[in-house]
Amino acid sequence: NWLGTDDQARDVLARVIFGARISILFALMLTFISALIGISAGALQGYYGGWVDLLGQRLLEVWSGLPVLYLLIILSGFVEPSFWWLLGIMALFSWLSLVDVVRAEFLRGRNLEYVKAARALGLTDAALMWRHILPNAMTSTLTYLPFIITGAIATLTALHFLGFGMPAGSASLGELIGEAKRNLQAPWLGLTAFVALALILSLLVFIGEACRDAFDPRS
Repeated sequence: NWLGTDDQARDVLARVIFGARISILFALMLTFISALIGISAGALQGYYGGWVDLLGQRLLEVWSGLPVLYLLIILSGFVEPSFWWLLGIMALFSWLSLVDVVRAEFLRGRNLEYVKAARALGLTDAALMWRHILPNAMTSTLTYLPFIITGAIATLTALHFLGFGMPAGSASLGELIGEAKRNLQAPWLGLTAFVALALILSLLVFIGEACRDAFDPRS
């Protein structure tokens, strides 16, 4: 094919396709885990408020202050990086930014008239949160999810390029960029990886925008 081969005579197109598949799968799984944790934490903080919200915010401030990159570098000296290892480490921190979005929606939604009416009818807190407030908070939540997906792909690519990602020899866009750095006489390696990464990130953002419009009751 027109993309040629790398320095070990491996097909570049096949490595791009396989690397893109790994990156997208990693990003989707990380986003799913982040959404479960972030929506749950944000919903509890926003709905109950008071000391629950105050305690949650202080814990989030402490947790978000931990240096993720340094933690990855330190742990990579004890554990060989793998797909599941990276997914677990990234899932510990990727949900933090989603909490504020969901929390703000629940702080606003808990005081709406239809929520007060449902509470007066005797609905439980769980029913109010998940059946009445969350559906109206999904527009803002879905708007933010594409940023988590694109951030996960970019982070995985950067970690692999720096040598803290997938095991050596694994097909990924980060490894292809690293090969381009070592083989400056073969510019198609770097160009292929950058173009593939840009296309993937752009398409994911467009898909996220379409999902947001589909769930937006005002559209």
